[in-house]
Amino acid sequence: MKKCLTFTLAALLCAQPVLADGLNAKAKRELAAKATREGGQFDDPNYDPDTASRMFQVSPGPSSLPPGQVASRIKDVARLQSARDNQLVGYGLVIGLQGSGDSLRNSPFTEQSIRAMLENLGIASLGTNARAKNVAAVIVTANMPPFVQSGARIDINVSSMGDATSLQGGTLIMTPLKAADGEIYAVGQGSVVVSGFTAQGQAQQVTQGVPTAGRVPNGAIVERQVQAEFGDQAMLTLQLYNADFSTAVRIADVINDYTRQRFGARVAAERDSRTVSVKKPKGVSAARFYAEIENLVIEADTPARVVIDERTGTIVIGNQVKISRVAISHGTLTVRITEAPTVIQPEPFSRGVTAVEPNTAIDISRPNGRVAVLDGPNLETLVSGLNRLGVKPDGIIAILQGIKSAGALQADLVLQ
Repeated sequence: MKKCLTFTLAALLCAQPVLADGLNAKAKRELAAKATREGGQFDDPNYDPDTASRMFQVSPGPSSLPPGQVASRIKDVARLQSARDNQLVGYGLVIGLQGSGDSLRNSPFTEQSIRAMLENLGIASLGTNARAKNVAAVIVTANMPPFVQSGARIDINVSSMGDATSLQGGTLIMTPLKAADGEIYAVGQGSVVVSGFTAQGQAQQVTQGVPTAGRVPNGAIVERQVQAEFGDQAMLTLQLYNADFSTAVRIADVINDYTRQRFGARVAAERDSRTVSVKKPKGVSAARFYAEIENLVIEADTPARVVIDERTGTIVIGNQVKISRVAISHGTLTVRITEAPTVIQPEPFSRGVTAVEPNTAIDISRPNGRVAVLDGPNLETLVSGLNRLGVKPDGIIAILQGIKSAGALQADLVLQ
């Protein structure tokens, strides 16, 4: 009997990966080979339908959550996982500047780029010294939106790489833009639009904005599209912008209520605080189905949070922030020391010397040194209580930090 139990436990331990993942590696390879022989497609050997079905569990009914804080559409609080941007980057030259380009002595890469460009255009530049001041080396960046086809135009950003003082009036020449895989997906060219400017005289210089960075609207043409088979997807994944379990559950409930009336089935399930999986019903395209559910209104929830930026004195207090009843005394101690020395002259013919008698006056004051009681059951009460203290934003920051240390701030304090 003991031997039978030992063999059974050993078999269970050996089969533990199979029970946890549904299929072991060998079974997954055999399943992929079988699908290939039958003429089907099995792109992901790690995919297991049994495991996916166990993870995707639709609740039988709506949850009993309290109402949320803000009514928003699904498209405003979540995005489709397959619909993602792709970042592009390239190196190019901006020409046509009015003497505000790179100095070739401090930016040798600009001179090398000019020589390479001229050689590609069939102009020999060996043995000559370039003294151009109207050329600047730049880094070009762009975001290629999803589902963009070849021939479409996208906006690009241009930023100076050398010591150029301004890109105003410049033109970006043909610049290939590459993705992380090293392939060229777009080509940029066009006039650079700069919002900032700089003016300089002999004794003064005025700069407004950033004149060394600009933008080329519709300046890049897509040469290669990113392969995306959105229409063939049977499972849609929504990613929340702000992770929250309550919001994810409410999204799943709203989608299930709609699809139960529209298609006769509940198709949405929350996976975690940021992810909601939606199974596409039969008889409708993925684009049309997502267009229907993205406009559904849900009640989003927000955490209680206070964000403080000590550099700029910015304070952002969420609607759910609560403060327990506390007494606060806030006031700055001001010590003023005034030196008024007195010069003492000796009497005539007294053979005395002139002396300086020190005279110091010390004044101590504590303005706004009063005690106030704060009790913030809601945002309006909290803000009015802080305003009653009559302190500046830097004082409010110190008060909030002290309240948090005392354990009376029922919120997350974020310092930036």
